[in-house]
Amino acid sequence: MKSIDRLPQHPEHQPDHREQTRPIVSVLMAVHNTERFVGQAIESILQQSFRDFELIVLDDGSTDRSLPILQHYAAQDSRIRLISRENRGIPQTRNELLREAQGEFIAVMDSDDVALPDRLARQVAFLQQSPDVVWVGGAFQLIDREGRLMTEIPLAERNEEIRSLLQAGQVSFLHPTALMRRSAVLQVGGYDESLPLAEDLDLWLRLSEIGALANLPKAVVQYRLHGNSICDRYQALPPHEVQTVLDRAWQKGLIRDKPQATVVCGWRPTPDRASRHAFAVKYGWWAFGNRQRRSALQYGIQAVALNPGSLESWNLLACALIKPFPVA
Repeated sequence: MKSIDRLPQHPEHQPDHREQTRPIVSVLMAVHNTERFVGQAIESILQQSFRDFELIVLDDGSTDRSLPILQHYAAQDSRIRLISRENRGIPQTRNELLREAQGEFIAVMDSDDVALPDRLARQVAFLQQSPDVVWVGGAFQLIDREGRLMTEIPLAERNEEIRSLLQAGQVSFLHPTALMRRSAVLQVGGYDESLPLAEDLDLWLRLSEIGALANLPKAVVQYRLHGNSICDRYQALPPHEVQTVLDRAWQKGLIRDKPQATVVCGWRPTPDRASRHAFAVKYGWWAFGNRQRRSALQYGIQAVALNPGSLESWNLLACALIKPFPVA
């Protein structure tokens, strides 16, 4: 594993080491071909109630209009530092962003999500009041491609509960909700660049070796469901990559029993058809319950396509087409 403190600095991107101007938070955003969503993601950070931050954006070789959009925002706000280069992938990009960061705390922000207005204020206050915690995430809202609310997902809040669920194969974090102590991330060596899709799970487990983990009960971000998002691509990663991460955790005593690569998240499907069908139905009913008929209809159609013999698929589709919304 390449350690962040052993990686060379890129001379053209040397950080400014003036102590008196260091922000409290460095918000790190990796961008690759998210022209449709990246403007809203950036604005959600610029409009935070907590103001003492820098936003470091790295365009990882986008081939769409993402870079011109980023250049526009960088020209308008001095808190934005923009880097652009050829595509290298997620772990390399995240480590390069870490090298640039100057803040006491590191906030992860994906370029297709939306930070709720008091995200940074609440997470910074929590870490400042909880010196044993090295990572705090939070609940999150699921939104569709158009930004329509589908449901809110709570996560385990206390370190003991988070670890207990992990022993049962359940992951209790969403990486784009993370606020981490920069010193802790550097201490464990940053992201493992040999894990192109499970780098977040691996970092989370290594951080749990040196401190406590927590989630806030109130949502901190809106996570956008669409097939090209970073977190959705996580579900398609090779099982051996997850197995590598879990074996390391087991060898260190972080997981009690020798694991199999079956770690699951309660809000995302696995690649198999049955799981994708079950989640299409679940997402559809969540959308319907939040009066989002178009999203419910889209997931109903998807559910029928995945399993045309399923009565629950057709029931969802029929309700999305004709049934009145539930009374608020």
